[in-house]
Amino acid sequence: MALLFRDGLCFRLHMHKKTAVISRGLAHSDYIYALMKSCDSRYSKCLYFASSALSRKVEKLASECWQPAGLSPSHGYLLMLAIEEPGVHPSALGEQLQLTPSTITRLIEKLEEKQLVLRISEGKATSVFATPKGKDMLGLLKDCSHQFYVKYSQILGEEKSAALTASMCSVADQLG
Repeated sequence: MALLFRDGLCFRLHMHKKTAVISRGLAHSDYIYALMKSCDSRYSKCLYFASSALSRKVEKLASECWQPAGLSPSHGYLLMLAIEEPGVHPSALGEQLQLTPSTITRLIEKLEEKQLVLRISEGKATSVFATPKGKDMLGLLKDCSHQFYVKYSQILGEEKSAALTASMCSVADQLG
């Protein structure tokens, strides 16, 4: 399906046996902006474009699942680590989440603004602790994480999900 915009109107273009069928449709905001499948892109054999397309789709699904917590997936996973490992160092958070120090700092700052974590510095060492408000969210955070797993497993199947995740981790390690 492709979308055609003309004179302020939005039309759906369906291909049916090499014949284009145009139908007047819903409001502009009701359409999903996927003009073609990722596998049909001229760049489908390029790791960069294929992984980016997958990343965007996974991010969208994850964000929907984490919406009840009012946090992005990255914020949610960081908060779970801070709850489960009180006094965790930002460098350990970066290693676990595979994020740069500057990104970890921004995530922590946002969680501090929401009064979910507290940073305590002693000399050069910084430790991150969940606040009582943050600790109270652990059940919800685990539910969001589980909901994400359930949703992508329903789409891909549990076996394919596990194999894809393992393969992606292996490839990420190989690429350094």
